[in-house]
Amino acid sequence: MDLQAKIRTIPTSAGVYLYKNAEGEVIYVGKAKNLRSRVSSYFHQGRWEDAKTGTLVREAVDVDYIVVANNKEALALENHLIKQKKPRFNILLRDDKTYPYVKLTLAERFPRVYVTRRLRKDGSVYYGPYFPANLAYRIVDLIHHHFLIPSCTVDLNHSHARPCLQFYIKRCLGPCVAGLTTPDTYQEAVRDVKLFLEGRQTDLVKSLRERMAEAAALEEFERAARYRDLVSTVEQLQEKQRIASAEGDDADVFGYHYENGMLAVNLFHMRGGRVLDRREFFWEDLPEFAAPARDVPQEVTGEAYTEFLSAAGDFPARQPGTAHPNFHPGEFLSSLLKQLYLGQPYVPRNIYVPVDFEDRDELEEALTEQSSAAAARAARVHIVVPQRGDKRELIDLAGNNAKQSYDQRFRILKPNARAIAEALQDALALPDLPKRIECFDISHIQGAETVASMVVWEDGKMKKSDYRKFIIKTVEGVDDFASMREVVTRRYKRLCEEKRSLPSLILIDGGLGQLHAAAEALDKLEIINQPLAAIAKREEIIYVFGQEDDPIVLDHHSPVLHLVQQIRDEAHRFAVTFHRKRRQIRDRATELRDIPGVGESTTRRLLEHFGSLQSVKQADAAALSAVVTRSQAKAILEHFKRPVEQ
Repeated sequence: MDLQAKIRTIPTSAGVYLYKNAEGEVIYVGKAKNLRSRVSSYFHQGRWEDAKTGTLVREAVDVDYIVVANNKEALALENHLIKQKKPRFNILLRDDKTYPYVKLTLAERFPRVYVTRRLRKDGSVYYGPYFPANLAYRIVDLIHHHFLIPSCTVDLNHSHARPCLQFYIKRCLGPCVAGLTTPDTYQEAVRDVKLFLEGRQTDLVKSLRERMAEAAALEEFERAARYRDLVSTVEQLQEKQRIASAEGDDADVFGYHYENGMLAVNLFHMRGGRVLDRREFFWEDLPEFAAPARDVPQEVTGEAYTEFLSAAGDFPARQPGTAHPNFHPGEFLSSLLKQLYLGQPYVPRNIYVPVDFEDRDELEEALTEQSSAAAARAARVHIVVPQRGDKRELIDLAGNNAKQSYDQRFRILKPNARAIAEALQDALALPDLPKRIECFDISHIQGAETVASMVVWEDGKMKKSDYRKFIIKTVEGVDDFASMREVVTRRYKRLCEEKRSLPSLILIDGGLGQLHAAAEALDKLEIINQPLAAIAKREEIIYVFGQEDDPIVLDHHSPVLHLVQQIRDEAHRFAVTFHRKRRQIRDRATELRDIPGVGESTTRRLLEHFGSLQSVKQADAAALSAVVTRSQAKAILEHFKRPVEQ
């Protein structure tokens, strides 16, 4: 059955359609209230005159469809299939940065709190998302300080000989060692953390006050003082939240700038009436097909088809400076909002967009149902297209920032060092602004002369005075993982012994194997919560320890990726240079050690003094005698067939 004949058999129900090419690859996913009408509209004469649609139709050889109960189900299914299939004719959210959540692992014997960007059905409870990203880390840090629930990776299913540093600095109850805490005490702290993260500060304060009074009555004044301090901390946070909530509702504001086939989008996250964070998106390869087909009467073709689309609002007003016949902002925003919000546990009450789009009402209703179900209460979501007033000014502000982002990315304007550091902190979810990065690489040839390098990036530039070289001592043969374990252990054991601070980030040149080897070394040294990442060669994927299942894939224009690559390449260069030098010394030393009376230490002195074997060969007796004994100098001259000067 050819494609046209198959289209005539498609039902008129609501659903999702998938165009496929000759290889069976899905190249476009769309939804429709009437599947047959929508799919057949692609083959109208007016659509063929559109170069973008023509490209799609010429490439499509088959179409599949999925019938659903209503258009809201089609909306959700379309979004799911776009994320799953990644069709090249759809607008894809390629650089999808997710915001962090706080994870409370209630399924564990001794629950812990973590910062995570991936939600799983593992019995844990997730709270968030948090704006800006480092807010989640500040909350977890507060939980460590005041509730003493850890984030460590120590196995708590059995007892250990002694606790780690976190117990001694009073940031953990010490469940890893028998006798330091009791299950009841620990579960009490977990219940407090749960109330705190759920925002039930009133209930938490009431419970803390009751326990404080009980401890005081029993003359356990130290315990009563701890409850008192907790009450003070929670009340201060409650007051700050009350002030913020009085300032305004939550809202996300979108602005865009399109020029020369490239697009920049800015998203402002407003919480409590204040802009808490800004998110940037970039596209330099928007799909050729970017405007939706619509359900149109079969007889509407040619110029009448274009007039129909214009009347239906498929070509909304564009922002100044972004007009382009091949870019349809309404279709773009529709796709972007679906990928950003559908399936997410939190959606703001208001979403402000610069232009209207076809399925705005349906998306608004779907997000409202989703938000109400997640919050267990009515939470109406409004997608608004402001035309004037303060809200329109916010749209314009986001659009102006999108223009700046466009210039920064596509006009090759180099961002300053602090901006790059902030972007790196955000991309890798680092708890603090990175000030110092130490990067490691291993170099060898078939396991021979294995060495490692450590290079340092500090305050925006490479710090060569802190570079270090390592000769691998405990590993035989080819074992990059064991070599990485050794060098990381040696480096940070020394730092701990000298009581020096650890870097903002440890970066490993390699993949998951090298990353886990470094993590094992840190774990044995009882160094926890140390930011650790690896960048894999060729794929240029960044793996962050603790979220390896969710690797970071940055745009190849990203200044963050450029910085990480620069540091990685410098570590590789330094390691290869050191390895090459070691090989040369080994090769040159072979001939010298053949000379009677010349050993390894003498060979090393000669090569370090003269710089090369050729210079040793050309040296006279006086020059040689300045480095070695007279008898050794005579043996060297005789070996190279040179007469001994009297």
